[in-house]
Amino acid sequence: MKKLLLSALAIAGIATASKAQLASATATQSASLVLSNAIAITFTGSGTDVGGAVTLPFSTVSDYANGVTSTAQQLMVQSNLPFGVTVKSNAANFTYTGTYTTGTTMPVSGVLKLMVTANTTGGTVATPFSTSSFATLTAADQNLISNGTYGSNQLFSVQYQATPGFTYPAGTYTTNVIYTATQQ
Repeated sequence: MKKLLLSALAIAGIATASKAQLASATATQSASLVLSNAIAITFTGSGTDVGGAVTLPFSTVSDYANGVTSTAQQLMVQSNLPFGVTVKSNAANFTYTGTYTTGTTMPVSGVLKLMVTANTTGGTVATPFSTSSFATLTAADQNLISNGTYGSNQLFSVQYQATPGFTYPAGTYTTNVIYTATQQ
């Protein structure tokens, strides 16, 4: 009987031990990301939205007859949505600096042209621009890149070509070229 009683106590002890649980508690917290639409366009050479000045010197008769072409200028778009890029000059005419007082009004349209030399934005180069020929800039917004893909390193490069001919006197003719990236 003693053995039976000890066996019963042992079984009861094991059953009690197996039912014993450690205490626990949990806490929950919500973490929300509040994203805004974001877009930036910068010149890779300067790392800012202001590119270095592009100078197109005309020093020979051949330059006047055939025009002068710049080196490639690379821009980067960063956007969390698909985007497009437009381009325009800041005015219809160049600003003149020099000693002549007459014959210095040079229109941007027909004189300053642009070509896209590289495009890794995932988008397409918009007409009238292309990767094989120059198209005239104007003072009105013109589509340059359409349907660019969102991302942090969407690159394209442009070159300028100026063909003023022999009509204008010596001096410096300046315009600002404005690139605008807009989310679609």
